[in-house]
Amino acid sequence: MSLIPIRSGSSSGPGSSSGSGTERSDAARNRELLLCAARQLVEECGADGVTMDKLAERAGVGKGTVFRRFGSRAGLMMTLLSDAEAEFQGRFMFGPPPLGPGAPPLERLIAFGAERIRYVLEYGELARAAEASLHNRFEAPPAVLWHRHIEHLLRSAGFDADPWLMAMSLSATLDPDRLLHAVRVQHVSPERLEESWRQLVTRVAGGLAG
Repeated sequence: MSLIPIRSGSSSGPGSSSGSGTERSDAARNRELLLCAARQLVEECGADGVTMDKLAERAGVGKGTVFRRFGSRAGLMMTLLSDAEAEFQGRFMFGPPPLGPGAPPLERLIAFGAERIRYVLEYGELARAAEASLHNRFEAPPAVLWHRHIEHLLRSAGFDADPWLMAMSLSATLDPDRLLHAVRVQHVSPERLEESWRQLVTRVAGGLAG
């Protein structure tokens, strides 16, 4: 999610909030300093090469400060992804069709997969690093939301043969590791991936749409 502007308190008498306001402003600056340093490290050595030790050294802070800010390496990666993830969620939940509401369920499902493939190819290193660091990546809020969205579209298309499980199966085809391996190692083009997704969901739900 986007950063929320933090304002210093305006009172100056005893017991005023100006001190805590300054502390909050300092915390916001430190957070942005750490995020800038983390982005630099990702560009230089890839997401897999970013460690909490390296981040602390680059930002010039103690390692404890990094852990207090992000909690874990997974927390750091999720924070780096947060703006892009929030933007993607906003588009498939509230944006224009066919990705957003207003198009037939099958068209929305096709658009969702295509957009998710593009998202992974742009942010896949961070997504993969975040998922690898999470204790249970399948229970992470974004993953739960994607699954529910696919399940909802399947139900809306009239698919009633265990849509929850089918949503899980379809989600697996959009796994960052799998997609990045297909593109980088097996030299599969993004266009082929998107067409394969279209064929897959059309065969699953196409006969039921409408």
